[in-house]
Amino acid sequence: MGNFQLEETHESPSSSKSFALRWKHENLRQITLVAIFSIALLVMISLIVYGQGGKEISIVVDGKVQTLETREGMLSEVLDEHSIAVSPHDEVSMSLSDEIEDGDRVTINRAVAINVTADGETEQVYTTQDTVKEALAAHSIEVSEDDKVYPAADTAVKADLNIRVVRVTKQTASQEASIPFKVIKTADPSLYKGDNRVIQSGKEGVIVQTIEKTFQDGELVSKKMTGKKVQTNRVDKVIAVGTKKKPEPVQETVVASASEAEAATATATASKASNASSSKSSANLADKVKKVSASSDSDSVTKDGVTFKAKKVLSNVSMTAYSSEQEGIGTKTASGTRVQEGRTIAVDPDVIPLGWWVYIEGVGFRRAEDTGGAIKGNKIDVYYDSLEQALNFGRKKGKTVYVIGPVKPELN
Repeated sequence: MGNFQLEETHESPSSSKSFALRWKHENLRQITLVAIFSIALLVMISLIVYGQGGKEISIVVDGKVQTLETREGMLSEVLDEHSIAVSPHDEVSMSLSDEIEDGDRVTINRAVAINVTADGETEQVYTTQDTVKEALAAHSIEVSEDDKVYPAADTAVKADLNIRVVRVTKQTASQEASIPFKVIKTADPSLYKGDNRVIQSGKEGVIVQTIEKTFQDGELVSKKMTGKKVQTNRVDKVIAVGTKKKPEPVQETVVASASEAEAATATATASKASNASSSKSSANLADKVKKVSASSDSDSVTKDGVTFKAKKVLSNVSMTAYSSEQEGIGTKTASGTRVQEGRTIAVDPDVIPLGWWVYIEGVGFRRAEDTGGAIKGNKIDVYYDSLEQALNFGRKKGKTVYVIGPVKPELN
């Protein structure tokens, strides 16, 4: 095997080192320029990259717009960067985990707490809706056409607003009511005046009324009659009224005068003074009879063929009418009876006692069975089954009312 020998050079190590130093010295300026250029290039590239990473977005919170600059990627990071808090009940137009891009517009609607009472329960809920109607719909609270909402459905929603839904239900029922019979009078020339005879007895009819009852949250608030049907017809009472003139009775005062005349003829010894005194006594007796008869007639009143004595007479009485078809008016009276057309009236108990009969000029006999908040003093409210009849009755003034008593006078 041959020996390996190092190649010999004509330059020594010291001379190579001096060459390197000489080259570095000669090219130092070029090296410095290259380094400065490289650093500037890196700075420019960094600025370009940084500029391309920035974004500008718009955030709308409760209608107020603000513009934000960010280099973050997700919406949640942007909101945290700018200290914008979002609650779980708030409404955000995009997901918090979505990536945002330059020019994006994000809308945030803040939720407010409201109190809703419905079906007997009160619950606090959060909503971002603008009106009461929208808030109820958003929480699946159904409201029917008859239900009532407080405040109104178009009321603007605000924090701590109290909303109440009143459930309105209606029920229909049937009830019977009596139909009063009428009294028909016919002239009878075979009977003396003041004598009456019942030809046909009266009988009340029966009417079936359809009543609609309205309930609010299960409580009855009103009822009204929506229809009626006659089940049994009434039978009117027919009375014969005498028209024959009575013979005039012989007055006792005349008989007394005749007796005194016979006594005066038989007794010839009576003096003229005594005869004058007797004549004067007879005249006084006749006057007393006339006065008693007149007084007795003045206590009795005859109306519609019925003679009765009035406890008192009310003048200038004003009258109105009412019906059970009116909302809030029932069929039970203040005295405990059931209202009946042709019989029931409402009065002031301080003027006409409950249960007493009266005679009203132009109306007839009626019974005081009911009262009313507006019925005070000389005022009477006449009952009618039909609301239309009650309204047509209107207001009447200047009526005379005879207060009779607890017993109704009979024609016969």
